[in-house]
Amino acid sequence: MPTWVREALHERGLLPAYEARPPYQRNDYLGWITGAKQTATQHKRLAQMLDELAGGTHYMRMAWRPAASKQKG
Repeated sequence: MPTWVREALHERGLLPAYEARPPYQRNDYLGWITGAKQTATQHKRLAQMLDELAGGTHYMRMAWRPAASKQKG
């Protein structure tokens, strides 16, 4: 993960939310952000990821919710 992405996650307190996402989502986000050629586009995509993580209900502008945790009981 690029340092500037990690710093943005840390500044917004979203690193735990990022780490709670499934590996495919984390990989998709990083590839999508860093794959942009222009810095402005990278920052726009980073802002979208941060907003989606903060809201907790979207992934790449699609509705998403975490899988219900399985409880033993």
